[in-house]
Amino acid sequence: MNYQQLLDSLSTAVVIVDPSLQLMHMNPAAENLLAVSRAQVANQSFLEFFQESDEAIETLQQALQDHHLYTKRRACWLLPNGSQLTIDYSVTPLADEEGLAIEIQPLDRLLRISREEALLSAQETSRNLARNMAHEIKNPLGGIRGAAQLLAKELDSESLKDYTQVIIDEADRLRNLVDRMLGPNQPLQLRPCNIHEVLERIIAVIHAEVGQRIVLEKDYDPSIPDLPIDSEQLIQALLNVARNAVQAILESKTENAKIILRSRIQRQFTIGQRFHRLVVRVDIIDNGPGIPADILSHIFYPMITGRANGTGLGLAISQQLISQHGGLIECDSNIGNTQFSIYLPLGKANEQ
Repeated sequence: MNYQQLLDSLSTAVVIVDPSLQLMHMNPAAENLLAVSRAQVANQSFLEFFQESDEAIETLQQALQDHHLYTKRRACWLLPNGSQLTIDYSVTPLADEEGLAIEIQPLDRLLRISREEALLSAQETSRNLARNMAHEIKNPLGGIRGAAQLLAKELDSESLKDYTQVIIDEADRLRNLVDRMLGPNQPLQLRPCNIHEVLERIIAVIHAEVGQRIVLEKDYDPSIPDLPIDSEQLIQALLNVARNAVQAILESKTENAKIILRSRIQRQFTIGQRFHRLVVRVDIIDNGPGIPADILSHIFYPMITGRANGTGLGLAISQQLISQHGGLIECDSNIGNTQFSIYLPLGKANEQ
């Protein structure tokens, strides 16, 4: 077995360059990582396929001259397709000064998994706190409402009964708010369903609510198979996200307002401790004002909102429903581009 066959069998990305940093070999793992085909880039300069600091490039060239090895941690590479990689990489000189072997370990997935685990743990703690608080509120609310009803029966004056009715109505309003804090409590009814049926329902509802004031653009992958979901619960989860986008756009009076609903298959994705070969990814993207940076990392917690009249419960409920499906919801936001990405498992998962 020659060295190329050996490198091609590795799951670690490895690139071999000659003394002038021209590509001599790139194994399949490196092709996937750098999003290039070795057949198309053979004998081109390795420096064409990523951007790093001038200092880092000088260190790479110095390794060739001095024939020494080194490892760099948490490097950031910008690829030609615009994507960004956070990596560790090791540079090892080849024998007889024939070039360098560059071994690349991507960190983005590990960093994302660590971030998601911390987020899920914090969200679960927050949900438990909200549940406990909601139950503590509901008990005295029931007593207040019951006492107001009894008092109303003892009163002769209709004007005084108006006050007891206010107490009853406000107690009911608070009870409804508390029920929303508790979130859905019915078990999921999982059935095979096409994700695009869910998205079409959301589009129909949003169209009915806002008419033509916002353009709704569809970008579907028609090859996505049915997946086991509770369609009604998932509709509620995604509708909460879409309505947030609509409200942000309308309140900010965004020009050429648009919301994109996109579906894709994503391979080799980890949710929590479970590795999935395939997941369905749904993106809801709007060109509104964006989410304030100071609340972006907390938007899935109960009672967190950037709107004056918001309750901060919609996204928390969406996160809970997506989590019940074994999925994940993430958000990235800048002015003019806010993207919520929902990941739903397609098939069985493997434990990490």
